[in-house]
Amino acid sequence: MSTLSERILGATEGEYVDRKVDKAYAHDGTGVLALEAWKEMGGDRLGKGTGYFVQFDHIAPANNGTTATLQHELRDFAKRSSMQFSDIGCGICHQLMGEGAVLPGEIVVGADSHSVTLGAFGAFATGVGATDMAAIWLTGETWFRVPESVGIHLNGKLTGAAEAKDVALAYVGKLGTDGATYQALEFVGEGVRHLSMDERFVLSNLSVEAGAKTGLFYADDVTLRYLKEHGQETAGQEYEPCSYRQELEFDLADIVPLVAVPHRVDTVKPVDAVSGVPLDQVFVGTCTNGRYSDLARFARLVRGRKVAVRTIVVPASAAVLEKAIRTGVLADIIGSGCTLGTPGCGPCLGYHMGVLGEGEVCLSTANRNFKNRMGVGGEIYLGSVATAAASALAGEIASPEVG
Repeated sequence: MSTLSERILGATEGEYVDRKVDKAYAHDGTGVLALEAWKEMGGDRLGKGTGYFVQFDHIAPANNGTTATLQHELRDFAKRSSMQFSDIGCGICHQLMGEGAVLPGEIVVGADSHSVTLGAFGAFATGVGATDMAAIWLTGETWFRVPESVGIHLNGKLTGAAEAKDVALAYVGKLGTDGATYQALEFVGEGVRHLSMDERFVLSNLSVEAGAKTGLFYADDVTLRYLKEHGQETAGQEYEPCSYRQELEFDLADIVPLVAVPHRVDTVKPVDAVSGVPLDQVFVGTCTNGRYSDLARFARLVRGRKVAVRTIVVPASAAVLEKAIRTGVLADIIGSGCTLGTPGCGPCLGYHMGVLGEGEVCLSTANRNFKNRMGVGGEIYLGSVATAAASALAGEIASPEVG
């Protein structure tokens, strides 16, 4: 029987195929480069039959005049070409695409490595470079080598203070940063049905940190309910037993709060092993953990208390921010002494809104802790929302509270 990647791409692993792209998107960083490449290719049109999106999220608002000028040109191009355009404050591209734009079985390509997030819908979602995106703008198509697949078997339920982020760090730690290079991770097993869409986004999001081409869930009742809430009616996908290149098994009940220590995502330790490390900053947000459920959980843990270190919270989209305002979640976050950032990527990529100074240490809910990622000389520990809340209150890395 075929893997989900083989079914969507219509070929056997190892084969090369040309395929129409259902959805193609770029952000203000890669979009600028894609536009230049598109012009060099003689671009005068967009390929037909593909949904094109440009979303400003990486350095939004612009951090200097040069950035603003480049964004101005891309903004004008997107509007002139009738692309679906999202300006500053709308949110992170992967989150926006996940708010009703992507359907199971689609081929979705983003000019950003964390486009794999959308594999949570049962779509073949992957990232490409700016030149590849320019070619997609021209033709509406691209080529793939159908990847081999890795089976990530999930059993049981999460317990205690463990979260999906801890599961993601556990499998990246097990595989290593190149353990699934150009392979597709398939998350399967009875434990999947206990995971919400937000939790699935987290697991798919970090698949690229193990080198994977994509990270897929089969679209089930959870998927269909989520899509219906976002105005989309569609069919699910049935799992078929298939052969995987390798298989890993995790009992979710055994997962404990984890952190990835500087400067590798796959260098993973229990939070208890690094408790007490002094912090200069805590950051809650990004395409990994900036959704409403994340903000609500963080708010519940800090409500009525004060953070002991500067803490920056950035919603993943305007819709997330609006709901956080409407439900009182934002009031609890601000009341605890946190600072709110414009919906988008925020300081994750180290350009603005919370860059670290030399020697500063941050506990972040993001997906990368590479050297100099958030500022030259800064150190990043990656953890869950619950770990971030406990650490913000303590002013040092601390084990999360259950609740």
